[in-house]
Amino acid sequence: MTIDIDPETVAATVADLLRNERFDELADLFAPRLAAVVSAETVRGAWTGEIARIGDVRSVGAAGAHPAADGLTAVQVPVTCERGALAVHLAVDAAGGLHGLRLAAPAESGWTPPDYAMPHRIAERDITLGEGDAAVAATLTLPVGTGSRPAVVLVASGPADRDLTTGPNKPFKDLAWGLAGRGVAVLRFDKLTNAHSVFESAAGFTMVDEYLPHALAAVEVLRREPGVDPDRIFVAGHSGGGKAAPRIAAADPGIAGVAILAGDTVPLPRSILRALRHIAAVEPDQDIGALRESMSERATRTESPTLSIETPAADLLFGWPASYWLDLRDYDQVATAAALGRPILLLQGGRDYQVTADEDLPLWEAGLAGRPGVTIRVHPTVDHMLFSGTGPSTPSSYLRPQHVDPAVISDIADWVGAPPLPHGLRDRLANGWKCLRGIASRASISR
Repeated sequence: MTIDIDPETVAATVADLLRNERFDELADLFAPRLAAVVSAETVRGAWTGEIARIGDVRSVGAAGAHPAADGLTAVQVPVTCERGALAVHLAVDAAGGLHGLRLAAPAESGWTPPDYAMPHRIAERDITLGEGDAAVAATLTLPVGTGSRPAVVLVASGPADRDLTTGPNKPFKDLAWGLAGRGVAVLRFDKLTNAHSVFESAAGFTMVDEYLPHALAAVEVLRREPGVDPDRIFVAGHSGGGKAAPRIAAADPGIAGVAILAGDTVPLPRSILRALRHIAAVEPDQDIGALRESMSERATRTESPTLSIETPAADLLFGWPASYWLDLRDYDQVATAAALGRPILLLQGGRDYQVTADEDLPLWEAGLAGRPGVTIRVHPTVDHMLFSGTGPSTPSSYLRPQHVDPAVISDIADWVGAPPLPHGLRDRLANGWKCLRGIASRASISR
């Protein structure tokens, strides 16, 4: 006889095991398909990395549950720490087995609109992309008024929600509202790996599965949207989404161009270790030695020439299956972009330690040298999340309420051919932007 177990009780148990770092006991709760790809050590590395970033746990909130695919229950547990918060996302079966486990930003982040947002000039509606177990929620943000307008599909990296929620911040919502205020339609969506975490560790899963179906579906939605110019639909990808953007455009010749926002070129295992070295240098009080050692071991296995489809996902970075890493190894984002023959915007922050102006950007520049229609913008004070600031960027700095730098909005809006703002409104916004950007003088450097 099968006894149904309350998923919220399971979630409370998981939160307690995480808080007390009893990872082996937690792994005993894994259902077979999760145990095949995630180990106690995988969870240890992810949890200790988050705690190093946002401090020790101060409180665990009440779990919230709702039905999910395959008869599972999705549960989210909010966790408040010294310098921020996170949410533990679970997929639980009726017997209490875990089929999914993910740490992410909390769903509610206290976001407030940036000074440059113009709510009276935009309208939003929620839609769904995809079908069945792969359906994800999305938001379409439209300028108010008539006339043909350009459009942008925003594509995030990793298991992000449609707003790219990071602590109290929502960079993609900033972009959507800022661009729509400039007359650009924007569609953003929850990543497949955010809405359905079981996919991320599934055997055979690749970057193509993660990015292309929903991004291409978003383009089709915009093509059917009244008032959107079907010949001016662009894809703007951030970080890993920027790396994927050329691949998305290559699959649809009707996509007008790609904006690559902090898109990486250095192989991901090496860039992860580079980021950890930076964090250790700028935040020496954070003890991430064990995390660096664990990630280094996994990076070595992930980059090994002997990596095969049979290599257990639990031995690799992020618990991603070998199929993902082998596909990523064969994908050349720079060569793919160079072969598009369509406009490309490269936007890089000078304070970005995850994708850097010194190591990642030069490979884009070299591979796209001499190609027509390539625009490169470097913002010296902008970090990886497109926020402006001073001093070295750190993970904890992402947890301070802030907004995407307005110069980034302008770069994208101008590049897609947004209509110019009326002079009076442009002057008013310019004054607001000066206040917003008063923490440092900055200039956009063209290359």
